[in-house]
Amino acid sequence: MGDIFREIDEELRQEKFEKLWQRYGKLIISAAVALILAVAGYKGWEQYQTSRRMEDGARFAAAKALMQNGKTSDAQALFDALGRESGTSYGDLARFHVAALRAKAGDVAGAVGDYGKIAADGDIVKPLRDLAVVLGALHEINNPSADLAALRANLQPLSETGNPWRHSALEILALIAQKSGDIKTAKEYFQRLVDDAEAASGVRGRASQMLAIIDPK
Repeated sequence: MGDIFREIDEELRQEKFEKLWQRYGKLIISAAVALILAVAGYKGWEQYQTSRRMEDGARFAAAKALMQNGKTSDAQALFDALGRESGTSYGDLARFHVAALRAKAGDVAGAVGDYGKIAADGDIVKPLRDLAVVLGALHEINNPSADLAALRANLQPLSETGNPWRHSALEILALIAQKSGDIKTAKEYFQRLVDDAEAASGVRGRASQMLAIIDPK
């Protein structure tokens, strides 16, 4: 008797399953197909991105080789094209090289403008945007008409603990304070660098020398 009830129960479950499948089967199949296509599409995109990164890496290496061989104009043209056309990190780094080559050629204003564009580009990761702020300020500080207050405001957040460029930001802030005649603040910034065990030895050494110059004992 138990077997009969079990068979009836199984038949009812089977009938219920068939009804559910008739109702939802197409949706389930469609969802499965969509998932397969999505995975295939992602893998295809991943391969495309990998291929693109490899191509951009080769172009970046070629531009670096041109620069090292003294062919700066050709290098700058290739870096510039890579910066405009690439959506990978090589394109971001290429933009830094364009700015550096511009500054080296004497076009400091152009370099500062390039760094400003990088710093304002929300598609670039924050550490690189912050680096652009630091490098732009480093070049702009020697401009007689530089807005020192604006430079100070841009650098201040980067001087906080945890920022990877805080030591460079502090060093430039100290120079800005010194240039503005605020020797007390300049000494405070330089002293912070001297006391910071995480600062590079070169940075601490320069800060120590600057303290000796502005505050001889």
